[in-house]
Amino acid sequence: MQQCIDLATKGRGLVGSNPLVGSVLVRNDEIIAEGVYMGKGTPHAERSLLESFDGGIQSSDILYVNLEPCCHHGDTPPCIDVIISSGIKTVVVGMKDPDTRVTGKGIKALRDVGITVVGPVLPELCRRLNKGFVSRRENNRPYITLKRAQTKQGVTANTDGTKLCITSDDQNTWSHTHLRTTHDAILVGVQTVITDDPELTIRLNKGIGKSFPQPLVIILDPDFRIPQDAKVCREGTVIVTAKESVECHGATVLCVPLIDGAFDFASLWNNLPAVSSILVEGGEKTWDAFKKANIVDEEVILVG
Repeated sequence: MQQCIDLATKGRGLVGSNPLVGSVLVRNDEIIAEGVYMGKGTPHAERSLLESFDGGIQSSDILYVNLEPCCHHGDTPPCIDVIISSGIKTVVVGMKDPDTRVTGKGIKALRDVGITVVGPVLPELCRRLNKGFVSRRENNRPYITLKRAQTKQGVTANTDGTKLCITSDDQNTWSHTHLRTTHDAILVGVQTVITDDPELTIRLNKGIGKSFPQPLVIILDPDFRIPQDAKVCREGTVIVTAKESVECHGATVLCVPLIDGAFDFASLWNNLPAVSSILVEGGEKTWDAFKKANIVDEEVILVG
């Protein structure tokens, strides 16, 4: 199952709001085939494995997959169909699919035709892998990670509004490698853009051994104060504002209503359908808005 999880990460940045899924075929305690879901329109992991496997299936073979096989028609046919037709007799799943179109129905369909289904196996790790996918279906919103950087004295910014560098090079590399690469989007408030003029890209993915699609950049800017020459004013950025009929070079501008001075997050999520996880990087006012809305799933504090 751990190998399924490791394989599934190859699809990170490619699957959109769909889950990361890996699958392995085991014979005599050895992996003899692997499959990975690599994004919309490509075969799901189980189908990819079984359709590319050259050898015949033996009755003792075991198929492992980190997410319950689907049983509905979407961009591809149901995975249970190819599993059943392959002759597989035993399937091990990491977790049930939280999608209401599946949620145990895939497991039941396999068992109904005599296939043994074992699991869940390592469900906590499987849910962690697909935390955004799970949150979208269970909470109707993306998974929110709030990242703070503060000094040992608890200071997060200079009082005069100038840039304050807190984290070390090693901490910055860790943030890129383990946080930015594992989230669909990076979000900051407009004051962070005005003060720091950040790029908000993945640049320091040391040790990963692969390049990643750049995350969507989201700027919360109710009064549309963003400088037109800011580095984030580019394609791949979404500026969320309460102002109508405004533009920023290359960026997408979303007009979202305010409720009691804060953005209507439910409305925002409805306009970001492909975003399953968001890394909120700053600043203080933005952190407070998410905490007040009670939508922070995880908080990471880097002490410099």
